[in-house]
Amino acid sequence: MPARLRPASAGEVAEALARVAADTAERADLKLLTKHYLALLEERAPGRSVEVRVPPFAAVQVVEGVRHTRGTPPAVIETDAATWIALATGQLEWATAVGDGRVVASGERTDLAPYLPL
Repeated sequence: MPARLRPASAGEVAEALARVAADTAERADLKLLTKHYLALLEERAPGRSVEVRVPPFAAVQVVEGVRHTRGTPPAVIETDAATWIALATGQLEWATAVGDGRVVASGERTDLAPYLPL
């Protein structure tokens, strides 16, 4: 069973966000922030009915409902790290990201707007 994601320390998050804002972020910053915000989403929206994927860094199952156990989940959300970080920090609205094609969401319960920003 994969290790559960854990939020990063406040200092690590602040430093990584500063580098993102200054457009000097490195892959390690994107990875840290992606995993941090996915961990927060797990806490805010516990469950296993929707899989949120942010390749290549991590994926989590969230939102109450029918539990997914094998194969392709019936509800999937996929986006890139920069978009996920913007959604999690409130710099981008869910509807805008979906409408612009920056987020691909299919299946039931894939509207994360009630849980964002984190």
